[in-house]
Amino acid sequence: MLAVAGCTSAGSHPRAAARSGAASSSVAASGDALAASASPGAPLSASASPATATSGAACTILPAGDIWHADVSRLAVARDSAAYVASMGAAKHAHPDFGSGLIDGSPFGMPVTTVPAGQPGVRVTFQYAGESDKGPYPIPGSAKIEGGSTSDGDRHVIVYDPSACRAYELYAAYRNSDGSWRAGSGAVYDLRSEALRHAGWTSADAAGLPILPGLVRYEEVAAGHVDHAIRITADRTRNNYLWPARHAASSSTDPALPPMGTRFRLKASVDVSKLSPQSRVIAEALRRYGAILADNGSSWYMSGTQDERWSNDALNGLKTLQGSDFEVVDAAGLMVDANSGACRG
Repeated sequence: MLAVAGCTSAGSHPRAAARSGAASSSVAASGDALAASASPGAPLSASASPATATSGAACTILPAGDIWHADVSRLAVARDSAAYVASMGAAKHAHPDFGSGLIDGSPFGMPVTTVPAGQPGVRVTFQYAGESDKGPYPIPGSAKIEGGSTSDGDRHVIVYDPSACRAYELYAAYRNSDGSWRAGSGAVYDLRSEALRHAGWTSADAAGLPILPGLVRYEEVAAGHVDHAIRITADRTRNNYLWPARHAASSSTDPALPPMGTRFRLKASVDVSKLSPQSRVIAEALRRYGAILADNGSSWYMSGTQDERWSNDALNGLKTLQGSDFEVVDAAGLMVDANSGACRG
């Protein structure tokens, strides 16, 4: 039986581009193996879960009552669902934008660098300084960049500090010769807090949302349960955003296009029983927790960590899913406060 929709405790399971400098025009409410042990400075995907990190007190990636952890399996389908799915491509296939090895010579997936307590902070300068959190940011010289050091893509840098229970995220990040960094935008998140960014502010994502909570991590899939919504992208979006998103990055007012923050859900009727164990765990999360539109990019692309333990062949099962297998849900009724990610149980 499906659980009642709402924000629920995750039990014993650990949790894991275009930019616009101006505020949005409007706001609407609407595995197969165990993880390795933690080692300071290692990527999150190669460390223990946040709840067992060795460098400080237990740290969960956002509280259990946060909207990222909301069970949306029983929410009503939004009235614009068919239009949004059609705009993203009902016949287009889903794509896991993460895995192991290299794709076209570049690392595959979103790297997350875990730092120990006391990691020195460095100065970061921003293109969108008015919408970025000031540093210093505890970025080690060994921090990994999305796509590799020579990437011409989004170049996200995500630093996870379990001792302080914070995430530091950069977009379009470049390291300077003196050890400082420059970036398009940056955001700092207290992972024990449900506070959202200032309305109209971007983050390292176009939607003004944190990236880390929406990444599929190897450890949680290997443990058999992903307890949060998954970050996805769309090739065309509207100049609008829905709670909990805080920012839009589009000039289009086309009502058929999804706003940032749109919550998608894999339909209950979709048979996932024949998928590989890795793909099935992720598909079950898409059915229960859904996916949140967080950035501009290829439609139906799902984000996860860069990790050599992923089986690309197993993850490829997710490509059998297509746009018509998804629907949009109306999450507005879960909102407690427009400036908080806390949601009604």
